Amino acid sequence: MSPRAMRKIVLTLSLALCLGLAANALAAEPPQDQRKHTALGKYVTAVEAHELWKNGAGKVSIVDVRTPEEYDFVGHPAMAPNVPVQLWVGVFDAQKKAMPLADNPAFVELMKQRFKPGDALVVMCRSGHRSALAARKLIEAGFTNVYNMVDGFEGDKVADKASPDYGKRTKDGWRNSKLAWTTDLDEKLIYQPAK
Repeated sequence: MSPRAMRKIVLTLSLALCLGLAANALAAEPPQDQRKHTALGKYVTAVEAHELWKNGAGKVSIVDVRTPEEYDFVGHPAMAPNVPVQLWVGVFDAQKKAMPLADNPAFVELMKQRFKPGDALVVMCRSGHRSALAARKLIEAGFTNVYNMVDGFEGDKVADKASPDYGKRTKDGWRNSKLAWTTDLDEKLIYQPAK
């Protein structure tokens, strides 16, 4: 083996070890909310996800799995591609007082087009529920290094009824942690259904 090839192997192994140690050092505790759990048990907060991405030298990807509408109008991390795990169905559910979502049948295939099964991925939604769903789908499809960002882009709702922020998403999450985000769209990163 040539010295150059040997250096490349040593560098690759060193980076992998550093990423592994960094990931373990930063990994969040399993969330109390069971809906945010995944089979791999890999969890990070928004701040930890940003650190993994920043220190990962291009080896860690943050993927925004919210709807294109959320990605566009609410904002997103500038480096995160939008690959929605669910899509808005376009009809208001008066009984639930909600805008229902349906699974995106192309989600796993779109992820396979962008990423390899061993890539380090942090999936992010609004608050950690849909990202757990996305992680479960990816794990079932053979992805082996998927983290759920448990506080998502907007964070969880404030539960303290005495707080003026009761019911609002003003704690934790990417946006509330003062991490950089944008509403600018990059054609290479936005979700574009098959034309």
